[in-house]
Amino acid sequence: MKLDFTKKKRDAQNTVEKKVNASDTNERVFDAFEVLKFFFPHLRKVDRIYPDVIMGRGKTGVTFALGISTVNRGNYSYLKQTLTSVLSRMTLPEEKDSVVIVSIADNNENYVKSVVDMITKKFKRQVTSGSLEVISIPAYFYPNISHAARSTDNSKKLERWRIKQVLDFCFLMLYAQPKAMYYLQLEDDILANKMYLTKITDFVHSITSNNWLYIEFSVLGFIGKLFKSEDLTDFVRFFLMFYKDKPVDLLLGDIFLVKMCTPGEALEKCIERNKHIRIRYKPSLFQHVGIQSSYPGREQYFKIINMRFQGFRLCLGLLFISVNAEFMDDSVEMEDFDENSEETDENELSSEIKYKTPKPVGEVYFTETFDSGRLAGWVLSKAKKDNTDAEISIYDGRWEIEELKENRIPGDRGLVLKSRAKHHAISAVLAKPFIFADKPLVVQYEVNFQDGIDCGGAYIKLLADTDGLNLENFYDKTSYTIMFGPDKCGEDYKLHFIFRHKHPKTGVFEEKHAKPPDVDLKRFFTDRKTHLYTLVINPDDTFEVLIDQIVVNKGSLLEDVVPPINPPKEIEDPNDKKPDDWDERAKIPDASAVKPEDWDESEPAQIEDSRAVKPDGWLDNEPEFIPDPNAEKPLDWNADMDGEWEAPRIPNPACRIGCGEWSPPMIDNPQYKGVWRPPMIDNPSYQGIWSPRKIPNPDYFEDNHPFLLTSFRALGLELWSMTSDIYFDNFIICSEKEVADRWAADGWGVKILIENANKPSIFKQLMSATEQRPWLWFIYLVTAGLPIALITSFCWPRKVKKKYEDVDFKKLDICKPQTKGALEQEVKEEKAALEQPVDLEEEKKQSDGEIVEKEEEGEPEEKSEEEIEIIEGQEEGNKANKSGSEDEMKEADESTGSGDGPIKSVRKRKVRKE
Repeated sequence: MKLDFTKKKRDAQNTVEKKVNASDTNERVFDAFEVLKFFFPHLRKVDRIYPDVIMGRGKTGVTFALGISTVNRGNYSYLKQTLTSVLSRMTLPEEKDSVVIVSIADNNENYVKSVVDMITKKFKRQVTSGSLEVISIPAYFYPNISHAARSTDNSKKLERWRIKQVLDFCFLMLYAQPKAMYYLQLEDDILANKMYLTKITDFVHSITSNNWLYIEFSVLGFIGKLFKSEDLTDFVRFFLMFYKDKPVDLLLGDIFLVKMCTPGEALEKCIERNKHIRIRYKPSLFQHVGIQSSYPGREQYFKIINMRFQGFRLCLGLLFISVNAEFMDDSVEMEDFDENSEETDENELSSEIKYKTPKPVGEVYFTETFDSGRLAGWVLSKAKKDNTDAEISIYDGRWEIEELKENRIPGDRGLVLKSRAKHHAISAVLAKPFIFADKPLVVQYEVNFQDGIDCGGAYIKLLADTDGLNLENFYDKTSYTIMFGPDKCGEDYKLHFIFRHKHPKTGVFEEKHAKPPDVDLKRFFTDRKTHLYTLVINPDDTFEVLIDQIVVNKGSLLEDVVPPINPPKEIEDPNDKKPDDWDERAKIPDASAVKPEDWDESEPAQIEDSRAVKPDGWLDNEPEFIPDPNAEKPLDWNADMDGEWEAPRIPNPACRIGCGEWSPPMIDNPQYKGVWRPPMIDNPSYQGIWSPRKIPNPDYFEDNHPFLLTSFRALGLELWSMTSDIYFDNFIICSEKEVADRWAADGWGVKILIENANKPSIFKQLMSATEQRPWLWFIYLVTAGLPIALITSFCWPRKVKKKYEDVDFKKLDICKPQTKGALEQEVKEEKAALEQPVDLEEEKKQSDGEIVEKEEEGEPEEKSEEEIEIIEGQEEGNKANKSGSEDEMKEADESTGSGDGPIKSVRKRKVRKE
């Protein structure tokens, strides 16, 4: 509070306006770091707190400052590829209007030197222009609890690592705060999407409200978070209040609870208000690539392992289905068709299809098939892009009218984008302007990415009907009403539907983006097939987006676009100020608490381990990393754009034990207690979190019929692509979906028939896949052989079963008459046999085999008695389990009343054994 009061007093006295120069900027930077003295008492004795600037030209007044904090990860380093990705994917104007700040938050001198050397060689141009700065955080910035680098206690070590990480981000934010309008937080192990800064700029400009805390351009932790620089000091204050309690990404989420949710407010209401402030851009513009974490010894394989196993399971399942389906098809068709019959039928089908140029049926505003081979009515742009170097600002991309490369149809042609890495612009006037009134709008055309797509678009623009529309001057800033079609860069696959809505009060046009489709769009960009894109906008303010006549996105123009059509009715009063006596502190230090007399604050948190000994084989004079001797300079390396090439560094193979200057590890100091602080108690003067009062929005309006857009009278393609041979065909603009469907049946429908006719069978696809992936043969064999082996093992007939069938057949020949008493006695003995314990397997085999065989041979009396004696002898040897069965057998023998006693006895014993 004293620091804030002193600063306000100094600012009030300094009422004379003066020119802002470099020294003024430095003063503001020094003032930004003064906030640290409030939280870290050990810094209050330091005159001026400021990080060490290793490289930098003091660049300020730019739009974006990008912060990257880096630490030593041992044998791993991702900083070079991160900087290459971040800097190379900026345009030159964007590079001039931004500054990338690398903060080395590590006191290892060797690591600092390696980073500086790498940046000096690799990014010399950016350093010279001031677009890249390197700073180092001094060790005295950190309080004792987070200054330790090593510990024998893993939990404490992890806690200190998290604390230091929060502080590293805070120091970097304070340094970047006076340099730019916006601050983008990154890390040293990420990759940026192409044109990421352009997308960020466009998205920020599309947000009508300025009432947001930060924007998330990545869902990963603290990566890709965009802040307004004027808010950074508030964020830093919040982080420093709780830097010991939570990681920085969790603290970022807690800010919403503190700033937006007032005590007693319903949670649903608070969440609804947060939707307008917490904004997420989808999909993510930054991807985490580092496996080795900045926390020593931790590796981050989780997502990669999951993705690999999911892909393996999916691949195995599809292969199983495909192979079985192929086997089934072969078994059905084997009788009627030979090996070449399928190809013959396909060729016949292709020759039988006769193509005719589609003719529209019904009212249309525009059609184009390009089948004439001429660009009649189309105008090539002669304009130049603004704010772009002269050599790349010209729309000099080449267009041609050609047939498809694959599955071509005689007589069918399309418009083909032929140039790579160039700007293309071409347009044509509609037969009559389309006026939004009471009829639907239907826009439809075909696209085929014949060579795939790396980065580029295939969307169209419907150019607004304005007095100044000149197709020869068509360029990226020409006013349009609707933009629709596919677009892709990196792994970001999009299907745009954007319309420009006019603010009824200010007259300013705002872009409204439809929500992204809920389907995976990747295959439409990669399968090299012709796909049909359709947009339908209805007078009831609903829309539908279709691909290949299947709805992939639909919604309402009022509810399913970003930003929404109608602004909020109330906004926070910008003139409302928090009272000076407003107390937002929920907890305050206990003034009555007293520090214990034996509390020693002078002891450090960690000390060197005096018992540690330098390992044998440690090489003091060897570097930890050496240039890769097997690396080769890429053929497309441009020294002017990419800097001087150097081989990537790899771990030194000589450093099996260790290299560099050895120092004993640090261990926890048993005498350490830290700085004493009084306990916190509830603040009796707490008034809650203050928020400005709500006032009516002066710019509020309510448009309940946004379908009434600006009329348009031309269709244009204004594209840039890194891939050539993008095929366009069969454009149509009309008011009836049935008309568009008939048009599609005569054009796109014929292409689908040809593609299906020329599509190889599943068996051929599987065989072709093995040419580049021989290991698939193993999967094929397992997938096909396992079911066969299981079926064979379960269904193959067994010899034992046949043996018993023969025995049963012979028993019918031995059947002899019995008396009634003998039959009753046999039933009783069978019941008694069920209550007996099961005999050994060996005895069972004897009773089932040998005794029955003797009986069949016609010598039942003598042989069966010998068998009985053997069995009884075995039973006597195992009295514990067989005593009960012996008694029952004797009783059964005594109760036999017929004359065929020996034969009956054998049969009875056999029954009991079974």
